[in-house]
Amino acid sequence: MARDAIPPGTLHLLILRTLARDGELHGFEIAESIERTSDAVLVVEEGSLYPALQRLLVNGWVSAEWGTTGGNRRARYYEITAAGRKQLETEEQQYLRIAGAIARVLQAV
Repeated sequence: MARDAIPPGTLHLLILRTLARDGELHGFEIAESIERTSDAVLVVEEGSLYPALQRLLVNGWVSAEWGTTGGNRRARYYEITAAGRKQLETEEQQYLRIAGAIARVLQAV
């Protein structure tokens, strides 16, 4: 199966949805969940993921705490906040509206 980059402007949406669905996760788990849920079509590169998580932290859409993984490694665990849930709802609505408009253009005869 072909693997594609995350479409521009959707990484925050995908991270927030993943945290809302799966709960508290560290960065690798977030990337892994997005890849698994997309049937390995979407791949989140480390160089994109951690800056995006930092922006989400700065905006107050996620919180983070240091912890230890099952493999006994130190990792930062992220959790969606109430503000993040509100942002997720806004971004989902915008995405669905835009995706619907694009679909209408592509299907127009």
